[in-house]
Amino acid sequence: MANENDITSMEEQALADEWAAALSESGDGGQADIDALMAGDSGASGGGASRLPMEEFGSSPRPNEQVSLEGPNLDVILDIPVNISMEVGSTEISIRNLLQLNQGSVIELDRLAGEPLDVLVNGTLIAHGEVVVVNEKFGIRLTDVISPSERIKKLR
Repeated sequence: MANENDITSMEEQALADEWAAALSESGDGGQADIDALMAGDSGASGGGASRLPMEEFGSSPRPNEQVSLEGPNLDVILDIPVNISMEVGSTEISIRNLLQLNQGSVIELDRLAGEPLDVLVNGTLIAHGEVVVVNEKFGIRLTDVISPSERIKKLR
């Protein structure tokens, strides 16, 4: 039994060290805060490590509810990078035809000339737009943005 208590205290010390490192990086706390957290944790279940309940995010919005970027739930994810791409069109060809492609080959797409491009974020359609040139670089002017509630429906 002495070994189990030693292991538990070593685990608690390792956890305290991790908290100390994290808090020192953020500059928001000190050893007193870590000691208070650890004392509260070990006293709650008579020496065993207990876990605090995980904070739950609010339920997803209903189809007719407005979705906003305000509020604490989205603050956590607002700085996460995502891939945005523009799709001119697509087509399906055989591997035989793919291997025969060379410089100057033309591939017919499923879109008509002048149709808007699809704007995809991580593969999910969020808008339509048209190609523009800005400072000698291509860009896209959004002509139709899909509502946030519609985007959430597509994720399900």
